[in-house]
Amino acid sequence: MSTIAQQLAEIKVIPVIAIDRAEDIIPLGKALAENGLPAAEITFRSDAAVEAIRLLREAQPDMLIGAGTVLNREQAIAAKEAGATFIVSPGFNPNTVRACQELGIDIVPGVNNPSTVEAALEMGLTTLKFFPAEASGGISMLKSLLAPYTQVQFMPTGGVNTKNVNDYLAIDRVFACGGTWMVDPKLINAGRWDEIGRLAREAADLVK
Repeated sequence: MSTIAQQLAEIKVIPVIAIDRAEDIIPLGKALAENGLPAAEITFRSDAAVEAIRLLREAQPDMLIGAGTVLNREQAIAAKEAGATFIVSPGFNPNTVRACQELGIDIVPGVNNPSTVEAALEMGLTTLKFFPAEASGGISMLKSLLAPYTQVQFMPTGGVNTKNVNDYLAIDRVFACGGTWMVDPKLINAGRWDEIGRLAREAADLVK
């Protein structure tokens, strides 16, 4: 198991965060870290991502911080410079992978079929994201992918929730899952840090 997979496996559920105001990441990160989820994947779906990564790294230096929805070399560079620990991409882009390898930062690229798994293996990657998990066939498809590729391990993301997270985690070589249910953008925008903390604690307890 890769080092980044080992670190993510200790937490099991990785909050996938879309944030509109970078400053919101400080109370959000505190709510997650204090309630058993000391990790965050901050997605590049908003312009606030880079500043949010920087602020969270300053506020929570020991937190495992990923940059998500990274689509190109420029975003990978910006994420690393801001303090990201690892990169996550929705699909498999050889240029993005190559950039991360040159930068010396781990990347967990998204795959959902045999061709993209083999493309990842060709570039030396065995720690992959299964995305979008539920829309791509869920547990049945994931097991089908794991069967011929005995060297890979997966982090399912997309449609993972309280009802199915433990079903995914029960699968051999699923090391963690990405989830959004404890970091709903509506809760973030409303500043409902206590509720986010409650949901984080619930998630952390659920997967113990």
